[in-house]
Amino acid sequence: MKAAIYARYSSDNQREESIEAQVRAIKEYADKNGIIITKVYTDEARSATTDNRPKFLEMIKDSEFRLFNAIIVHKLDRFSRDRYDSAYYKRVLKKNGVRLISVLEHLDDSPESIILESVLQGMAEYYSKNLAREVMKGMKETALQCKHTGGIPPLGYNVDPETKKYVVNADEAKAVKIIFRMYAEGYGYNQIIDKLNCLGYKTKLGRTFGKNSLSEILRNEKYIGTFVFNKVPKMVDGKRNSHRTKSPDEIIKIANGVPAIIDRETFDKVAKRMLCNKRNATNKAKEPYILSGKIFCGTCGSAMVGHTSYAGRNKSKYSTYNCGTRYRTKQCKMKNISKDFIEDITLTEIKNKILNPTSIKSLTKKLIAYYEKMMNSNTDELKDLEKRLKEIQFEIDNIVDAISKGMFHMSFKEKMDNLEAEKNKISNYINEIKATMNSSELNEKLIEQYLIKDIKAINEKSANDLKTIINTYVESVFVYDDKVEINLILFFVHINGGGEGSCASCISIQLNFNL
Repeated sequence: MKAAIYARYSSDNQREESIEAQVRAIKEYADKNGIIITKVYTDEARSATTDNRPKFLEMIKDSEFRLFNAIIVHKLDRFSRDRYDSAYYKRVLKKNGVRLISVLEHLDDSPESIILESVLQGMAEYYSKNLAREVMKGMKETALQCKHTGGIPPLGYNVDPETKKYVVNADEAKAVKIIFRMYAEGYGYNQIIDKLNCLGYKTKLGRTFGKNSLSEILRNEKYIGTFVFNKVPKMVDGKRNSHRTKSPDEIIKIANGVPAIIDRETFDKVAKRMLCNKRNATNKAKEPYILSGKIFCGTCGSAMVGHTSYAGRNKSKYSTYNCGTRYRTKQCKMKNISKDFIEDITLTEIKNKILNPTSIKSLTKKLIAYYEKMMNSNTDELKDLEKRLKEIQFEIDNIVDAISKGMFHMSFKEKMDNLEAEKNKISNYINEIKATMNSSELNEKLIEQYLIKDIKAINEKSANDLKTIINTYVESVFVYDDKVEINLILFFVHINGGGEGSCASCISIQLNFNL
């Protein structure tokens, strides 16, 4: 088997393993299991809750070219702390014939592993969001003092290194005044940009001005002396959109918290013109098709694809799943099926067959047992490592004893260096395993909470959460002329009645209806 390594270090938690330690542990795992490492991808000081990871995205792209059969991470949260992103990228990898392997979490393709992985991913996501919340608390305290909270200050301002408060940058402030004056007088963006470029002004990053940079400047209340914090929400992809704002109760605004560059009259005049020029064009969001990759035509076996169309006098919207073969070549006669219908009945069956109170209790017990088995394997590995550590220390003591008795040989130094290096390596790995075992402790209450959260997500119909739920609990959905066959991952409940049952990879639920 050929594999790639992915390692990530996040600056939001200084206790996490270094990239070097992750790579070392992964290589040792690969050597032990006869896996050939073809490439190493690393991202430093990057968050696992965002797509802003260059090497990670490069790795996903490279998976298309079959350069490796697997990606090995030290721990699942190195891959992603967001359940939706994790499900999405694992689906991409699966499509490319690449599996994900975790060194410290011995998960396989069993139904237990699939659901347990979802729980562990949820824990990592919770940890990340909780950490972000604590960080936000500290930033709010800083903001209430009108101090700089991080990032690049706006054009026209610098940050005093001692007080951490904003001070006016006189040269940049001239450019800001030109932008506001010209826009208030009726000039367009292109005319303002040309003027700034002719005068040699640059953005805060030293680039030429663009329409987006002008728009952000013209909307920024700091220029009239108002300190503003937490106004712009973070998007799903980790990027910010200055045209969207949070609710007023989440935003901190402090008048006269910043030295003003623009007078109120000019700012209001600009705001009024921007409002008048605002276009009413609506951005049509992509329709989420949560069964994509799971739903197939029962006639020809082709994957069914999401399709949105508009028909009738009122251009009513119709969202369906269409047979891929029929859609491309017209060589299959399978009819389209309503998106809402097939998604609703699939989610209903998940709730009824898996996420019901009786099943959750049974599932929780199964997951705890499986988790303990997984942790036991770590315990066995820990014992072997500690045994080897004692052996190394015994060899070191023998060399030291020999030297103290006057028996010295040139080979002793090389031998001692090698032993010390191996000792450090094993000691670090032991610490990593212990840290993982301590931080990943699961209990029945915690697992139940995550499973119940999936019920809530189904009820609230959050597209991102629903996609993750589908990936976790659904093996496949087949659509026929007169029925739907839903194959759920269910391994602990008998099809005919509840209770503990034999482990099966999935159960098939057939629903008859007329198309």
